[in-house]
This record gives sequence, structure tokens and C-alpha cells, in this order.
Amino acid sequence: MGKPKIFVLDTNVILHDHKAIRKFQENHLVIPVAVIEEVDKFKKGNDALSYNARGFMRDLDRITNGKSFGEKGLPIGRDLGCIKVEPNHPFEGEYAGFFTDDIPDHRILATAMWVRDHNPDTFVALVTKDINLRMKAKAIGMAVQDYLTDKVRDEQIEEAQREVQLLDVDGIILQELAYGPDASIDWKRILKVQPKPNQMFKFRWSNGNDELVCARYDADRDRVVLVKSREAYGIRPRNEEQKLALDALLNPKVELVSLTGGAGTGKTLLALAAALEQERDYEQIYLSRPTVILGNQDLGFLPGDQKAKMGPFLQPLMDNLNVIKSQFRPTSKEAQRIEAMLTQEKLIIEPLAYIRGRSLGKCFFIIDEAQNLTPHEMKTIITRAGEGTKMVFTGDIFQIDQPYLDQWSNGLTHLGEKMFGQPLFQHVFLRKGERSELSELAAKLL
Repeated sequence: MGKPKIFVLDTNVILHDHKAIRKFQENHLVIPVAVIEEVDKFKKGNDALSYNARGFMRDLDRITNGKSFGEKGLPIGRDLGCIKVEPNHPFEGEYAGFFTDDIPDHRILATAMWVRDHNPDTFVALVTKDINLRMKAKAIGMAVQDYLTDKVRDEQIEEAQREVQLLDVDGIILQELAYGPDASIDWKRILKVQPKPNQMFKFRWSNGNDELVCARYDADRDRVVLVKSREAYGIRPRNEEQKLALDALLNPKVELVSLTGGAGTGKTLLALAAALEQERDYEQIYLSRPTVILGNQDLGFLPGDQKAKMGPFLQPLMDNLNVIKSQFRPTSKEAQRIEAMLTQEKLIIEPLAYIRGRSLGKCFFIIDEAQNLTPHEMKTIITRAGEGTKMVFTGDIFQIDQPYLDQWSNGLTHLGEKMFGQPLFQHVFLRKGERSELSELAAKLL
């Protein structure tokens, strides 16, 4: 084992993951006082930043347990290094006047350089999720890294997007799958390696037929089963990926579904239609999405009560509900049933922040724009699931509004990587936009 390194943590690492200090193995950690001051500003509130700020301070308090940090710091835990809170230090020597603004970022960077200069025989690096601070650190020769613990590799993202396997299959075998009485085939007839649970396939006819046959591996039956085109509350799939997505959404054995794809691919519409189609199987249908607000303002800044505050954020969900309602006449039983569910609060649209601490039993729970969740928030939501609950997460990992999340570290990507191969989970990447020809063209070219 090599000599332990020293990592100086920026505030955003802690606010992203309050357990970050326990994920650096045997290496030592330094927390500048400027970070403690910044974390203190976030401790009040109900959002994820406040939760992480409080969690970090409680953990740090347990580590100190009435003791001072001393020169070398205090042990974090078994098989982990030590942690120390370091007073702020100014830039020294040639860098004394390099930065003119006295801001927390500069105080943190100056302290990191002081730690490096006073530990000449040890590798010292600043860890931050702030790209601008990383550029500043590189400009003055300070080793700097992103917080990578919860990042997923590019190859894994690409695999998730290609997870529907396209295969050429003998016409006789495909005839048996598509038109046979059992609508299934032994996987050994087409594959050399046993597929993962809910692995999806698109089969081409060997006779040149352009039609594709969709299927998935059913682990319970140990067979590849046909995925038929199904309708959910007036909504029909328009392409193969939508067909596979709707199959997962209507499958009671799959309790956790993630749908990713660009704008207009039908993620939220399919999820909502599937929920309405199965509403008799669930006590409630929940629709929600993260409230990402410009400037990190709290909802309290917006006028009105809770419903009025959440209106702008949840309007896209209402738009999808209106699309489904438009499939029926206003006097039809389907349209009236939707209105009745809203009135009786069987169909509920509410803030995601109010989920923590609740147990959601026998409900169909749709979380839109899930790419704006951190991995920790994703875990918090899923652990709310009670018996008989189905959870659906939809989003586009290339359209992230949170400042310290990206396509590799967001909760939706994390979910697909960690849950892949579990019988209760299925992920579908929707490729083709179906909103309009203009929408699809803009998604591709702009």
C-alpha cells in the first residue's frame, strides 16, 4: 500500500455527498475553515443541500467527540485516514496578489496551497466539483481533482443506451416467437451467454422483412418472450423502444423502471398512461419532479400557497395529462375518470421535497426530470417504497440543470448502473422523438 495522500475538500463536494469524507480510503482529509463557514449557510432548509450540510456537521461532530483536531487530525474510522479542519491561510510569495477578490473559493484554494507547501513529501490535491475553481487551481500549479466516487464511466453510459440488442435470427425461430402458441423461445437457440433479467432484444427477419420483432428475457421462465404492442389509456407506442418501455411499465413484476431519452421521446407520457391504465391496482398515483430553481431560491420566494408555488414546475406533467385526456371526448368515462381521480386525490401532483420520511405503499410513483437528482436523493426516494409500489424515473441525462451534476454523476445514471441485471428493474433508452418532426430535428442539430 502506498503512502497516504492528502485531499483538501471544497464545499460543493460535501453538499453533493455528506458521506464523502468516508470515501477516500486510507488517505487524509483537510477541511478549510472557509468550507465550514459556507456549509453553515446551508444548514437550514428542507432541500438536499441543507440535508447534506446537516449530515456532514453531525458526522464531523461525532468524529471529534469533544476532542480537538491537533496537528495531524482525528481518525475518521476503521481503515480510513484522518481529518482536520485547517484555519484559512492567505496566498504566499508570487501568488499573493494573483487573485483580487476575497471570496471563499480563493480562501479554500490558498489554504490548499498552504497544506501542499507544508507537506512537501506528500501528494496534496484540492477536490472540487466547481469547474471554474479547478481552472484557477491549474493556473497556479495546484493539483486538483473532481469528486469521482459516484461517477459512471463513459463506456457504461454507452452500454445503457445500447442495451436493446439488435440481432438477426433464423426465420423459423422468429416465426415461433412471433406466432407460436407460447410466444417465447429458449434463449440458448439464439444466444451463447445467458442474458440478464429483462434484457431487451429487437430481432430482424432473415428473409428481408423490414418489420422488427421485440422481445425480452424473462428470468422467471428462463425464456425470451415476445413483447407485443399494447395500448395504455388511449396511448399506443409509435416505435420499438416505446413498445419495450410500455411493456416494462405495465409489467407488475418490474417494480422499478427508468426511462431516458431526449425531448419528445414520450418518456413521461408513456409513464402517465401506464399509471392510469393500472389505476385500479394502486391506491394512489403520484407525479412529481425536482424543483430546480434559478439562483437556488427557495419556494418561499414565490407568491401563493404550495399549489401556486409548484404550478410552474409541475405544469409539464399536467400537459402530458391533458394529451391523454384529449384522446377522449370530454363526456367519455375515461376523461371523467381522470377528473374524478384528481378531485378524490387518487391522482396527486406534489413536490418531491415532501417525500422524505414517508412510506409510499401500493402507489404508482412517477418522478420526472430525474437527471436532476443526486445519487443520494435517488436512494432516499426509492427507500420510501412500500409493499406493492411501482416507481418510474424519467429524464434526459444530457439536460441537467443542477450545477454540480453531470451525465456521469447524476442519480438517473447511477440508478441504471447499480440496478442493471436486477429482476425488479428495467431501463429503456428511447431514441426517437415523437413530439413532432421539428422537435426531433432540433434535438439532433441544435
